[in-house]
Amino acid sequence: MNWFTKLFSKRPKSIAPEKTPDITPPAQKNNPITCSEPVFTEHRKLSLATLKKLAPLRNMDDAYVEQLPHTTLSYTAGSVIFRLGQKTNSVFYLLKGDIDLQPNSDNCYTLSSNSSLANLPLNSGKVCGATAFARTDITILAISGEFICRWSGQNLQQSVAVELIDIELPEQIAGNLFFTSFSQAYRENKLSLPSLPNVALKLKEAMERDLGISEAVKIISVDVAIVAKLIQLANSPIYSPISPITNCHAAVTRLGLDQTRKLVMGISLKQLFRCKNPQLMEKMQSLWKNSLYISSLSFVLAQEDRTVNPEDALLAGLVCDIGTIPILHFAEQYPNEYPNLDVLDSAIPFLNPPVGSLVLHTLGFTPELACIPKFSEDWFYESEGDKLSLVDIVILAKLHSYFGTNRAKEIPYMNSIPAYTKLKNSKLTPDFSLDVLHRAKHRIAAAMNFLS
Repeated sequence: MNWFTKLFSKRPKSIAPEKTPDITPPAQKNNPITCSEPVFTEHRKLSLATLKKLAPLRNMDDAYVEQLPHTTLSYTAGSVIFRLGQKTNSVFYLLKGDIDLQPNSDNCYTLSSNSSLANLPLNSGKVCGATAFARTDITILAISGEFICRWSGQNLQQSVAVELIDIELPEQIAGNLFFTSFSQAYRENKLSLPSLPNVALKLKEAMERDLGISEAVKIISVDVAIVAKLIQLANSPIYSPISPITNCHAAVTRLGLDQTRKLVMGISLKQLFRCKNPQLMEKMQSLWKNSLYISSLSFVLAQEDRTVNPEDALLAGLVCDIGTIPILHFAEQYPNEYPNLDVLDSAIPFLNPPVGSLVLHTLGFTPELACIPKFSEDWFYESEGDKLSLVDIVILAKLHSYFGTNRAKEIPYMNSIPAYTKLKNSKLTPDFSLDVLHRAKHRIAAAMNFLS
């Protein structure tokens, strides 16, 4: 008996959110919210076309989606669908009506079934990131959360393998000669991939031999610019120094060998973001600046949450879009074939994940870092365990980097993604929402200044 059969062999009256022990945030303790029962539950099968409009189902195998059990739930206006912090085994989508989502006591927003955002889940992790109220009579689609686990598991397996697979391009550019040629070069492992600068490469190799601080200092001292950056960082507010330092040895001692290696790697990566073509070089500079911002957001989030090493997060944020570099170099090689930059931009989200993982694998980065490009925009990826992982940190930072941009209308609400519910060990309070990044502008600016 497969898991579908086991799960639905005894058809329940409803798969509305489970009644769980009271884990209501402190702000709601004096006025606990009780979830409402649906007024009507229907187990009718929706069409494949309807299901494939939903993320991330739209990216999953048709046969799997078609057999996926689901239920529609009807609620009257004023009903409570699920609570902030509530555990659930279901993923919910809004099919009809308007719903209010309240991620904390200070914020509330309305989602309409007519909005394109209704194709995104209202929740996607094991813990609900908001309280949901029916503004009007509504219909909710409830699907077993097992498909999110399957989605995450498949992606993780593909990423660890770093296999050269066919790149699936969107229909509008699938027949373009440039992208066809690029995909073929990738598949045949013929892309021109970037290599690490000499100092970073030597330090990486030396660290594998368990070197000491003095040997590390000798390697780093060859590059005066890197030495200056390390001293600057060691004296910056990021590390809360008690007394100033003035030499490389003291900087490495303060930062530690492992941290120094990661920081040198981060500084050196800037040299990879270069092109001779002025138009493409402008694109490279924009890519580097954006990578700096994501890296700095990742660093501050890791500092605040204290479950991920901040230097790991800094490096992970820097490399999340590294797959774009070979794309721009390929365009430089074939100036008469590459399309205008708008078309190139539209293809990058499809090309960057597999190419970025290949680049990092080739450069000898750890498997954990090599998978970052694959997952950085996989909003519904759920890592194992209850604490934030390195991937979670980058997902949150990447999502936050799109606020206020043209991409904002395409991204899910922050509280609906699994990574958000793991902030500060799932203590979902305003103090540990991404408001913390707004209060840490000086540290973000310091991190960006250090790497730029």
